[in-house]
Amino acid sequence: MTNSAEASGISLDRRRFLVLGGAGLATAAAVAAGCSGSSTSTVSVREPDRILPPQLAGSPTPPPDDTVFDVVIVGGRVMDPDTGFDQIANVGLVGSTIALISESTLTGKKTIDATNLVVAPGFIDILSYEPNPYGVWYKLGDGVTTNLGMHGIKTPVDAPGFFAAHSGKNAPPVHFGGAFSDQWYRDSIGIRNTASPAQLSRLGNDLDKAINDGWIGLSIDPEYAPYIDTNEYLALGAVAQAADMPLFTHIRYSSPGPAGKGSLDAIDEVLRVARETGVSLHVDHIPSMATHVMPEAIAKIDAARSEGLDVTGCFYPYTFWGTYLGSARFAGDWQSRFRITYSDLQLAGSNERLTADSFKKYQAQNKLVVAYAIPQDDVIAAVKSPWSMVGSDAIPESSNNNHPRGSGCFSRLLGPYVRDLGVISLMDALAKCTILPARRLDARVPMLGRKGRMQMGADADITLFDPATIADTSTVEKPAQMSAGVQYVMVMGRVAKDPTGVIKDVRAGQAIKGNTV
Repeated sequence: MTNSAEASGISLDRRRFLVLGGAGLATAAAVAAGCSGSSTSTVSVREPDRILPPQLAGSPTPPPDDTVFDVVIVGGRVMDPDTGFDQIANVGLVGSTIALISESTLTGKKTIDATNLVVAPGFIDILSYEPNPYGVWYKLGDGVTTNLGMHGIKTPVDAPGFFAAHSGKNAPPVHFGGAFSDQWYRDSIGIRNTASPAQLSRLGNDLDKAINDGWIGLSIDPEYAPYIDTNEYLALGAVAQAADMPLFTHIRYSSPGPAGKGSLDAIDEVLRVARETGVSLHVDHIPSMATHVMPEAIAKIDAARSEGLDVTGCFYPYTFWGTYLGSARFAGDWQSRFRITYSDLQLAGSNERLTADSFKKYQAQNKLVVAYAIPQDDVIAAVKSPWSMVGSDAIPESSNNNHPRGSGCFSRLLGPYVRDLGVISLMDALAKCTILPARRLDARVPMLGRKGRMQMGADADITLFDPATIADTSTVEKPAQMSAGVQYVMVMGRVAKDPTGVIKDVRAGQAIKGNTV
């Protein structure tokens, strides 16, 4: 995903090359000669390998440079993680499509100056929830153009009802879709214990219909619904595989032990499902699932991929997870399991750390808390894994009892983790925000084959950000904060966010549905 210069540690983009000029190169040569101890040494300096502007396969021939485009984005650093294209260029949009990427001067009815900005594909949040009318604006402010509820949609549990609820005047500013939630669907039809063979047959038939109705995957979350057994995993995984849809899972256990009931055992369980059914598997927010055993968990997934299994995972770049106190995650001796105590819990949306008494009070109210329980090394290991991608596992709710990942997940990766810590390259990070989630789902979701890409012929879902300033500003105390450094967000060619803020009368989001024909 990086060009040869970036891979070798050289950073010399076109703008810097022009600034250095001949004098800069001569100085570099003189320094190199002095260090070698010989005045006859020569230094070879070249620009990074250049790639032709990428074009989406099967798209029409790009228009000529003298076209009058609807919008022209001028002078930005255009980055396409799918091909590795990374150059200063101009981008011409026609309607909802990226029509031309060129170094030539372009003319448009509207011009956006992208000097010193990265021009990237719009971010795809692969692990979110329903696009509620409060939270979608914070997603947009974080550069997200596609919000996918692959953790499972619960309101409503039927696909036609879900898509109808977000159409017309209720259309969101971002694209939206989601997965069939086994947990919430079985609850809605009164299956609240381990499913019988007859009930499994019904769940499988209903899942098959739900996929035909528009869901783009299957979500199974046995830690929150412990009565879901391996037989249910296998039965529904086989249905998803037959439809070429992936299985997303919050695995059964999320602590290092005890023996037989730890994260690694849970990973073995879902890898068995992938192995026996052939279903494509995605492990949700793996740092909060495999806390304290991340190297072993990653090794298991790497080994599974080496044997040919289609396995991926996602992460949010925070050292604290969050969930509701009334959930099964807080059943039993949660303190020993997660290696934390009451004071490691904080009521989201406040500065209050919990005590034994306040825990009981807020548990009765089913409040969301954050748990300071994830080692930084575990987060970094997930970020570095080549098969991982970003998934926020959140969208802000109007109660403001929210984890800050719902507002700042993507900017936190690109700012603190990429720019400040240097954990991975900017191009690799952008891939985790764009092309990797698109590829995870595009086998039977044609719309995603046009997203996550800065290519001629692709959808004009575009995020422009300042790499020097991008950062999350949301906190546990104040989670409803717009990210810094995200200057423009375009959805289907329309500016939905500019430097003044979100533009609430632009609602260009479309329903993301699968093709099961």
